[in-house]
Amino acid sequence: MILYAIPTPLGGRPEEALPAPALQTIRGLKDFVVENEKSARAFLGALGMAVRELNIRPIDKERDPLAPLREKRSLGLLSEAGCPAIADPGAALIEAAHRDGFRVVPLVGPSSIVLALMASGLEGQRFAFCGYLPRNEPERKHRIRELEQRSRKEKETQIFIETPYRNDVLLAALLESCRAGTRLCVAADLTLAGETIKTLPVADWRSANAVIGRRPAVFLLLAD
Repeated sequence: MILYAIPTPLGGRPEEALPAPALQTIRGLKDFVVENEKSARAFLGALGMAVRELNIRPIDKERDPLAPLREKRSLGLLSEAGCPAIADPGAALIEAAHRDGFRVVPLVGPSSIVLALMASGLEGQRFAFCGYLPRNEPERKHRIRELEQRSRKEKETQIFIETPYRNDVLLAALLESCRAGTRLCVAADLTLAGETIKTLPVADWRSANAVIGRRPAVFLLLAD
């Protein structure tokens, strides 16, 4: 039996985000553990599946989310958007599946982190995903400078995200803390109609008076 790690669209129709073999695999499953029940039902319903006949359970409320595997049924792990276990819940479940001897198969699909790196023009051989930065201002400033120094020393792109309503606060902190020549990319609304991806030196960002707004965004920086 197999645990399938299933990416879901960042926006738009499933057929536009996932390849046909992945869609075929998903349609063959009856059991799912999910980050968000509502979005999971919408996604599976958009695939033409009879949602009421499926076993859909929230990952954070299951005592034994691997139960279907133990009962000889393959299981799908669904993120709310993007790839499971990458800036999303699911890693602990996948670890448990490996520990208990079950096969884990990742399906092909979108990852906002990878898409942002692809489109940024920044260093793609060496990069690090740093998750969320601290909310507290002094700690956030220290972390930004730490990441900039690491980027310069290792010639490594630093990637991080923020809750949409704090995007512009983070942008302001980056522009205040980083050196003028450090390159910064902001990739927002990836794969959606309002998608914007812009890479500029910090000095140019400062003069642009840019506003990101409350949109899903990925931030990337590379120091010279």
